Amino acid sequence: MKKNQEKIKQVKKARRQARVRANIFGSASRPRLSVNRSLKHISAQLIDDENSKTLASASDRAITDQKKLDRATEVGKNLAALALKLNIKKCIFDRGSYKYHGRVKALADGARAGGLEF
Repeated sequence: MKKNQEKIKQVKKARRQARVRANIFGSASRPRLSVNRSLKHISAQLIDDENSKTLASASDRAITDQKKLDRATEVGKNLAALALKLNIKKCIFDRGSYKYHGRVKALADGARAGGLEF
């Protein structure tokens, strides 16, 4: 019974992610800002889907002594700083299978505060 529930959960997550990704495609001039969230950490990367390359990435693994929400905001600001060094000002936000709420929203707000537009 438990294996079946885990499989259903994975399938539902994949459907949510596919639904979001159906309308999102990143290019070199306007890359996709993809968010990955786990129970302990959060990371984000700017992806050029045309060439299948990651242009920049940031994670909260080096940030300590802060709450998870504050670390997510810092990750957004760090990623925005890396993007501005690469002359990237606009991107497309890809929340994946996560709701636009909590740490995902904090990361997006941090990226906007750092200078990215989406």
